[in-house]
Amino acid sequence: IQPGLLDEQLQPLKQRIQKILALRPMGGGEVDKRVRILRMAARSVDNLIFQSVASAAIQRVRLALHYHGRERGDVTQRIVSPQRLVHYRDNWYLDAWCHQREALRSFALDRISSAQSRQVVALDVDTDELEDHYTRAYGIFSGEVTETAVLRFTSHRARWVADEAWHPEQQGHFLDDGSYELRIPYSDPRELMMDVMKYGADVEVVAPQALRSAVSAALTTAAAQYK
Repeated sequence: IQPGLLDEQLQPLKQRIQKILALRPMGGGEVDKRVRILRMAARSVDNLIFQSVASAAIQRVRLALHYHGRERGDVTQRIVSPQRLVHYRDNWYLDAWCHQREALRSFALDRISSAQSRQVVALDVDTDELEDHYTRAYGIFSGEVTETAVLRFTSHRARWVADEAWHPEQQGHFLDDGSYELRIPYSDPRELMMDVMKYGADVEVVAPQALRSAVSAALTTAAAQYK
């Protein structure tokens, strides 16, 4: 998925697998020709940054980061205890304990300009606490769940959405008219709004009213650009 971390350790295994495949019907380079993996909206990560961060996470040492936040554009210096790497929607993130903020934070690896090991033992956060903080809310955004989105998809789109996993704790069911109602817990609405709006006229936000109004306003603004 990402080069640089275990290349040296995996090279003998890779050579062995290639020898085995050469003796089988899947040999002769056919796998490379017949399997296609598409990445979408992936952002480039410097291999040295990735290796430094991944090594620190595995070796359990703290990192000194220079981080350029995308939303506000500010550059900060952080001392963090890396907890785990996350590969999400074709991009890499670091879940870490930030010693300045004294709280869990997520860092996009493509926004890290420098990552230096401090050779100080990392603070370990309990696995249950990590799961509770990072997986209950929607998407990449963490934190305590504060709302539940109620989404209603048209009967046409229902055939796709009913088979999709949006969230581990989602609830969904078909309605009498063939439409599909999906309930999703969330805290920060930004990523959820993007996923909802890509369905256009095939989805309606039923509740909560704040999310319904935000999506309506965003769609109205978008439509105005085509007038």
